Amino acid sequence: MAGLCAAARAWELGASPVVLEKGTRPGGSMLLSSGVIWRYRTFEDFQAQCPGGDERLQRLVFDGLDDGLEWLESLGAPVVARETGNPLTTGVRFDPQGLTDALLRAAGEVRFEQPVTVTVTVTGDPLVLASGGFQGDPELVERYLRPAAPLRVRANPWSGGDGLRVGLERGAALSGGLDEFYGRNMADVDFDESGFVSLAQVYGRFARIFNERGEEFFDHTAVSWSELDLVQATARQRGARAWYLLDERALDERVRYGTVRELVAAAPTRTDPAELPFEPPPGTVAAVRVAAAITHTIGGLRVDEQARVVDEERKPIDGLLAAGADVGGISTGGYASGLASALVLGRQAAETALS
Repeated sequence: MAGLCAAARAWELGASPVVLEKGTRPGGSMLLSSGVIWRYRTFEDFQAQCPGGDERLQRLVFDGLDDGLEWLESLGAPVVARETGNPLTTGVRFDPQGLTDALLRAAGEVRFEQPVTVTVTVTGDPLVLASGGFQGDPELVERYLRPAAPLRVRANPWSGGDGLRVGLERGAALSGGLDEFYGRNMADVDFDESGFVSLAQVYGRFARIFNERGEEFFDHTAVSWSELDLVQATARQRGARAWYLLDERALDERVRYGTVRELVAAAPTRTDPAELPFEPPPGTVAAVRVAAAITHTIGGLRVDEQARVVDEERKPIDGLLAAGADVGGISTGGYASGLASALVLGRQAAETALS
C-alpha cells in the first residue's frame, strides 16, 4: 500500500513514478487485510497504547489520516463502512480489492516481479523503500525478533526485508521495537491466504493460556484489546505455541466474528481437555492449540517526519525515503494501524521527494 500511495501522490504532483513490485500482483498485504484504515480517537490514546513510539511520527500519522482517507475516496476506493467496530478507534473500512485497484489506476507505471537488485540500481532520482517489513525472511526474524521457533507467516510472501537491507547498505539507522511484531495466534495447522481470518483465534482474553509444559505463562485478564502482547509472548514459548483452555462461561462470550463457542467449534485444533499433555484447571471444557503467526514487523528503518531515512546522527540520507512497514518506531510498545502508516507515510514520502 505504501508504495502505491507514494506513486499515486507523486503522479498527482506531476512526476512520472515507477513502482518496482517484487510480487506477481499489486497490493502486498493490503489486499489480504480487512481493509480497515484507522487511528485512535485521541492522540493521548495513541501515545498510551503505543508508549514506546516516536511522538513525531505518531503525530504525523494521527494528523494526516483523515485527509488521507478523503484522498483514497477521491481516487475511487470503495467504502464498505465508516466505522471500525472499536470504541477506541475511528476510521474507514474499504473493500481491499477495490482499494488496490483504485491505487493501481492512480500509480502510473508498475513493473511486477522486480527483485531488489533493480531498486538499488535506480540512481539520480529519489527512492522510496516500501517493501512491507521483514516478516518473510526467517533469518531476519530470528536475528531481530528471536522467537523460540520459526513463526508462521500471515502476510504476502514477498515482504522479506528488502527495504531494510537497502537502507542498511546506505547507512540507515534502525528504530526501536525491532523485537516486536503484529500478528495473530492461529489454529496450529497449515494455512494459506484463505485462512488468515478464519483460523485466527482472537479470544485469548477469555481463555486460560498455557504453554506445552503446562505452565500458565500469561495472565488472560491482562491481555490487551488487540491481543498483540499475547501473540508476542506465545512466540517466545517452546515451539512458539500455546493452549487456550476455556470454561463454559468463556464459551458464551462474544467477540468480533461471533461467540467464542462458534470460533472454537470451527477450530481444527480443538481437543478434549482430557487429552491434553498436562492437567487442565477445573472447569475446562474446551482446548485449542495455537501457533504464533507474524503479519508485519513493528521495528524497521528510522525516518524523520518527512519520511526521509536517517543515519545514526539523525541526518537524512540523500535521496532515500521509506514508508509503510519498512518504517519502524511508530507503534513501538503496542499496536496501531499498519495501513494508516502506509497511507500517510507513502503520501508524505512523495511530497518530500518532489519538494
